[in-house]
Amino acid sequence: MFRYQDVYFVNDHGKVMEVSGSIDSENRNIEMNAKTGKISQQWDLIYVDKYPEEPKKGELNKDFGLYVERDFNVVSDLPKHRYLEIINNRNMVIKTPNGNKG
Repeated sequence: MFRYQDVYFVNDHGKVMEVSGSIDSENRNIEMNAKTGKISQQWDLIYVDKYPEEPKKGELNKDFGLYVERDFNVVSDLPKHRYLEIINNRNMVIKTPNGNKG
């Protein structure tokens, strides 16, 4: 289970989601590591119905830091702003946006 806090996705053990090796390349794996503050650990959560605008304040689930029943994309703060995607139902990677709407 993850919680979105500030610009980090944090798991139950306090580890944060990070792009492997801090390298901004297609299909790069996502790992869980100790928080260092590097840009490769920082993410913008952008709700699909509000992209590219900033999300407006609405019903917020305070336990998880997310809006209820709203699609979103997770976007790396690395220079190419790649989207988080799950491939083969088991690996998280970052990929170039390809028109996905959800």
